[in-house]
Amino acid sequence: MTLPAPPSGASELFQLLRDGVPRTRAELAELAGLARSTVGLRVDELVGVGLVRPVGDAVSSGGRPAYRFAIDPGARLILAVDCGARHQRVAVLDLDANVLALEMHVRPIADGPDAVLEDVAATARALLSSLGRAESDLIALGIGLPGPVEHATGRPLQPPIMPGWDGFDVPAWSMRELGIPALVDNDVNIMAVGERTVALPDTDDVLFIKIATGIGAGIVSGGRLQRGARGTAGDLGHVRVARGTGVRCSCGKEGCLEALASGGALARALGVATAEDVATLVGSGDARATAALQQAGRDLGEVLLSCVSLINPATVVLGSTLALPPLVDGVRAVLYDPALPEAARQVGLEASVTGDRAGVIGAGVLARDEALSTDGVTALLAR
Repeated sequence: MTLPAPPSGASELFQLLRDGVPRTRAELAELAGLARSTVGLRVDELVGVGLVRPVGDAVSSGGRPAYRFAIDPGARLILAVDCGARHQRVAVLDLDANVLALEMHVRPIADGPDAVLEDVAATARALLSSLGRAESDLIALGIGLPGPVEHATGRPLQPPIMPGWDGFDVPAWSMRELGIPALVDNDVNIMAVGERTVALPDTDDVLFIKIATGIGAGIVSGGRLQRGARGTAGDLGHVRVARGTGVRCSCGKEGCLEALASGGALARALGVATAEDVATLVGSGDARATAALQQAGRDLGEVLLSCVSLINPATVVLGSTLALPPLVDGVRAVLYDPALPEAARQVGLEASVTGDRAGVIGAGVLARDEALSTDGVTALLAR
């Protein structure tokens, strides 16, 4: 049997502190199987880049004071961005994924990567200035885009509503403009991670549904985000539904869920401009809008029946401006049909509690975890 090599570098040693337990140099040396002098040098490296700080004295047996060391959540920062079809939310987070500053601005994603990302960079610098922090405090960017993303490269893959973005190298842009690595993902994926982090930390199987310009799902199974072979896992918008016969979708086919139940489809049917306008109508008690939203929930529920059977989530979360009682009631009427097997009706169903912040929190968590991995810390020390 071959035993794993003990941690030898500062980045490997750092992983021993990821559990949040403060430890002395001696305790770290014992865990790592290294000489105390070596551990001392590694700890000094981590303190030097702001990842670790002394948090109090321990009982000393003589010599150097026996300080305990732990991760310093406020010394370094994460930039998190949630891009929608018409807007971007830009936030600065600490290493505990607390949102320190956030701003939303309107910029259609169809304006292209140069214009959108230029706005993102300018907003990030303004937020840092408002916090009294320097750009050099950033260690990573997490960004969600409203289209398929090849996770390994961070490049969008033929995104239907993002002209000019196909193959754009977002990580290279981030290194060039901000000097930090970027983790790029689909917008629904980051929302799923954000919702689970805040509201469902002990739930390993979550299906997060976003109803906006399109309809998509973020899948967390066995505690891991599932992206699929090409980054398109959870693309529910173009699944056909029974009521959709003869209804043309923007993709050129007919009968797609998106053509009936998306925010854009509902807005067109009700003669308003946006999903937010639909929500306003529902909030004012408009009977036609309420009935339309409830029917959209039933259409969505029809597709979710197959998802629940296939993925077997513990909880389905509905996240959007339209995750209002009529939509939830419509989904529930289909998903909890008494005629279905009991196992199919045991899934939890709820509206998002993180709301508009789900995306930036999820993007921040994903970017943080990548930046604080062994490879990520090695790269940070090299920079």
